[in-house]
Amino acid sequence: MRVFKFGGASVKDAEGVVNVVKVLTQMGHEDTLVVVSAMGKSTNAFEGVVEAYFEAPDSYKAALHDIEMFHQEIVEELFNGAHGPVAERVKNLCAQCEIFLANNRSPHNAFVYDQVVSFGELLSTSIICAYLNHVGIAAEWVDARSCIKTDNFYRSAHLNWEQTQSAIQDQIQGNILKVTQGFIASDENNFTTTLGREGSDYSAAIFAYCMGATDVTIWKDVQGVLNADPRVFDKTQLLEHISYQEAIELAFYGASVIHPKTLQPLQRKEIPLYVKSFLNPKQKGTRVGKGVRMQPEIPCYIVKKGLSLLRLSTRDFSFVVEDNISDIFKLLHEHKMSVDVIQNSAISFSVCVQDKYRNMDALLLSLRSRFDVKHTPDVSLYTIRHFEENSAKMLLSTHELLLEQRTATTLQLVLQ
Repeated sequence: MRVFKFGGASVKDAEGVVNVVKVLTQMGHEDTLVVVSAMGKSTNAFEGVVEAYFEAPDSYKAALHDIEMFHQEIVEELFNGAHGPVAERVKNLCAQCEIFLANNRSPHNAFVYDQVVSFGELLSTSIICAYLNHVGIAAEWVDARSCIKTDNFYRSAHLNWEQTQSAIQDQIQGNILKVTQGFIASDENNFTTTLGREGSDYSAAIFAYCMGATDVTIWKDVQGVLNADPRVFDKTQLLEHISYQEAIELAFYGASVIHPKTLQPLQRKEIPLYVKSFLNPKQKGTRVGKGVRMQPEIPCYIVKKGLSLLRLSTRDFSFVVEDNISDIFKLLHEHKMSVDVIQNSAISFSVCVQDKYRNMDALLLSLRSRFDVKHTPDVSLYTIRHFEENSAKMLLSTHELLLEQRTATTLQLVLQ
């Protein structure tokens, strides 16, 4: 079996759904599982519903209505009037979401987030599966929540591999094309959980691992894995071949084309991963596999923006040693900071972090009770893999360098 994953950009409108059919027609669809994200910016729209529910309860119904209308317009365009059952399905799913919010008694944002935002994937796969059958491609809708089982760490749930493998092998049967959701799963009480933003890639890898798939293809709006983000850098090149290890390194440093958790299960079973363009499906794209040298061998640029740089120093000029560093990391963990770069000297400690949960003020208050702290917000971290002598020249000519760190293969620059 093969696994195809289509992201939100590939199914952002009716034209995108039609193109998915073209891709499947060109590439073949027998013995294939298709994993689909929410349509376009639907995840962001459902996040808006959750925010409204907690902060302006009178407005969430209007936001939910807008989401329903967006999907109904796609249905109308796809089915040319013969859309009764699909339109009813969209209406019922949105009604289920509204009923959940009306009856919910949980004050926990993360729990509500997962129950609500997951409707984006349920809507997209319902529409796409119905359209495939409408145009003559037999397809079966599969609820990923009955297949992928996790704990109840909402918004970033941890997989129960044993239960998941058993469920997938029980439910994914036959050669007919299957359509299922990325990103979503369920806990032992059958409440919906999610695998973290961009977790649809991970969903595809989970299904591939549990089914022993021949390969996984992630369909993107770019031609494959590039050596830099074309939205940031003018000149980019396609990486035709990279190893699992190199892809994991790139993902670790923040490359957005492949989700970090996606690669590990594929590597364990040596399942090749292809990243290709849904606009030009016959083009070669990028192959990620075992023991493959990177081709071409060129510098790779990764950028993370909107980070914070913290510089800590002891007030009595004592050394920053193990007990100080241990206390600092404990506070970073308690305040849910994502650490990207650390650097320390005898009397100072620098760390570049992402404040995903907006806990910076509380962290600074705790740190300043023991250390002198300089906080520089809104910095950018540039990571250059396989850097050359002049790799950073352009960046340094237009930015102020705040911190530099290098190994034999990787250069990291914190710039403002």
